[in-house]
Amino acid sequence: MALDRRALLRGGVGLGAAAAIGMGSLAAADSSSAVPGLVRKARAASAYGSTPLEHLRRTRRLLIDSDNLLGPRQALRAVRDHIEVIKELRIDSSGADRRDMLELQTQYGELLAWLYQDLGDKSAASYWLDRAMQWSHTVGDADLTTYVMARKAQLAGDERDLTDVVDLAEAAQRVARPRSRLAAVARTYEAYGHALRGDAVESERAIDDVRNALDGLGSDPTPWGVWLTASYVEVHRAQGLEALGDHARAADTFADAIRMMPDGFHRDRGVYMARQAVALAGARAPEQAAAIGMHALTVAADTGSGRITAELARLDSALIPWQREPEVAEFRAAFDTTIAHETRADV
Repeated sequence: MALDRRALLRGGVGLGAAAAIGMGSLAAADSSSAVPGLVRKARAASAYGSTPLEHLRRTRRLLIDSDNLLGPRQALRAVRDHIEVIKELRIDSSGADRRDMLELQTQYGELLAWLYQDLGDKSAASYWLDRAMQWSHTVGDADLTTYVMARKAQLAGDERDLTDVVDLAEAAQRVARPRSRLAAVARTYEAYGHALRGDAVESERAIDDVRNALDGLGSDPTPWGVWLTASYVEVHRAQGLEALGDHARAADTFADAIRMMPDGFHRDRGVYMARQAVALAGARAPEQAAAIGMHALTVAADTGSGRITAELARLDSALIPWQREPEVAEFRAAFDTTIAHETRADV
């Protein structure tokens, strides 16, 4: 059945999620036949001077690096398979090892939720965050539970949920350690929620709170939210300004945040460039918006990021009034070609 990919994207469905339509729920897909081999490999880690737990932790770090560079498609199946590996290994584990395995399973579940979120499948992302939340309570790790709660607030923000994003962010702050990094992460997502509600004063106040807290977070021992940097906070300030209709300031703030980003975040840079392009279109700067959109489109094609393609679909619509401008026409034609290429690849 032919799919109107442009209509799906404009409706908020990423290219990756659109590709999955008709294939059944990815959240409930059967585990891969590769799992038994991966279990054997993990159990054989002692031959390399390691343990199954250490092997799986290293694997997770590599999968995170792969996602940062290549996007979600390359890592998604491997993350799903390794959740099944951990479940298998837990059967024969006991004591602290069993708890550590469940904690790692929770971390893999949260990572899988993130991959689906970036792919554009928010339903599957929500499913796996719910699983991670359940597992984190079983582990009894308060920081991990707080982090998953904050991630649920982030997902609600991506869904532009005017109610849950603030409520979930406030709930995460209530259970976070006072003045901790995780409390600041949740406050960042709360700021965007206030912007979605049209409350500029509360949004700016929340962002200022996070900015003021950044310098004191270096000694926080939690491994969660270490990516909370000045550039990350500025990205969310820019998102809030865009949601509030302050397009020109949003575009400038996105540009500043992108310049501050560390190396290695290829996909995320593409996401922020796409959002900057949307803000520029809102500020009636179509040529600049189209030029930046072209750069973001290249990253989208490289990574399969549904977050990028969803933003570029918004840009495609926003540029319609200037569609006869050469730069705009070039972007819109390239965007159509990218969608057509994805359609052929999915047949």
